[in-house]
Amino acid sequence: MWRVGIGYDSHPFVEGRPLVIGGVSIPYRRGLAGHSDADVLFHAVGDAMLGAVGAPDIGTQFPDTDPAFQGISSDLLLEEIKKIVNQRGYQVISLDAVLIAEEPKILPYVNEMKRNLSRLLEIDEGEVGIKAKTNEKMGFIGRGEGIVALSVVMVAKLGGEDR
Repeated sequence: MWRVGIGYDSHPFVEGRPLVIGGVSIPYRRGLAGHSDADVLFHAVGDAMLGAVGAPDIGTQFPDTDPAFQGISSDLLLEEIKKIVNQRGYQVISLDAVLIAEEPKILPYVNEMKRNLSRLLEIDEGEVGIKAKTNEKMGFIGRGEGIVALSVVMVAKLGGEDR
């Protein structure tokens, strides 16, 4: 049996933080605000994974009121989310994501992001899609105030023959 989840995340830019997207440190004058490392892509993918198995969202699983998650790497959060998915009897089989940012340019880092997700989720790199888009100068994204990520994840029953 297959199931699908949808994830969304957004973070505003702030001064004095590194910019980490998809587990990749991107040279840029600002980073993203957040309780963890604010990896907008990993958060959207994680929410999609949780949604696919009917689990509570990432903010419920890892609340920003818990000091244990202050500054935590989203790699670790994604590993924990993968465990939740597996414990519920499923495995991720594919994902697709869109990063929407006016700046910085994301495209040069997409392949490394795909490799990171492939490694963390233990799926073939060909099963990971990531697209980088702008918002055509519209809204808070267009003004360069933040970044949005959207993701769709497909999961299948562990050990299932069908894909």
